Amino acid sequence: MAQLTFTPEQVQRYARHLILPEVGGAGQRKLLGTSVLLLGAGGLGSPAAMYLAAAGVGRIGVVDFDDVDASNLQRQILHGTDDLGRPKVDSAADTIRSLNPDVEVVKHRLHLNSENALEVFRQYDLVIDGTDNFPTRYLANDAAYFTGKPLVYGAIYRFEGQLSIFEPAGGTGCYRCLFPNPPPPGAVPSCAEAGVFGVLPGIIGSMMAFETIKYVLGIGEPLVGRLLIFEGMDMSFRRLNLRRNPDCPLCGDDPSVTGLIDYEQFCGLPAQEPSAVPAALARQ
Repeated sequence: MAQLTFTPEQVQRYARHLILPEVGGAGQRKLLGTSVLLLGAGGLGSPAAMYLAAAGVGRIGVVDFDDVDASNLQRQILHGTDDLGRPKVDSAADTIRSLNPDVEVVKHRLHLNSENALEVFRQYDLVIDGTDNFPTRYLANDAAYFTGKPLVYGAIYRFEGQLSIFEPAGGTGCYRCLFPNPPPPGAVPSCAEAGVFGVLPGIIGSMMAFETIKYVLGIGEPLVGRLLIFEGMDMSFRRLNLRRNPDCPLCGDDPSVTGLIDYEQFCGLPAQEPSAVPAALARQ
């Protein structure tokens, strides 16, 4: 049941939202009643989780099976030096709760795969994909489609990033419409191999949170059916329109993908953990 009244502490906490006509009391109640599933507590997931929590999203699920490593600290701001060696879901939960005790944090310390993805996705209103590898991206896309969940997608590589929202129910296309097939194994270096500018995931991850909140509140023009491309070296943005591909194997007129598949076999490489390193741009 939606919260009808705010406590004095909540009125103070959300004061800057409550005075915005686009948010107000009704919008803040909607945020408090929303559940978001975050895939990966790494570079993209860190700023997304922190701003969603600060904004008052009522329930945040965190999927990650990795432990905090020293190489993460250059960009994964959910974690600190004292968290080294801890499960990322534990570190993430502590940080989120310290930011906002209103938020319920659900820890999913598991390998997301074809056997458990649908069950996990069904528990949430919306999914944010902060993963870093192609098998998990295709899995997230397909699971979101089959469960009818909006999917906020972000990716980063070196100094570049991209962002979109895939909305299966809206008929605006999916990740497979944009990238029908994964690149050949080895064609796209991981960020562990190519590097990533530390502040970049903060920029893209914050925009993922921004788009998520806009979508939940129904304000502005969320990036449904559009792809935003950011180039950090000259601070330029491009926005491309996306269309549903009638030949898409998932959401097209004659789909060949009618259930979750073996995504490691499909991509020709094993899935890494969602937050091991930030996402690499899918270049084909």
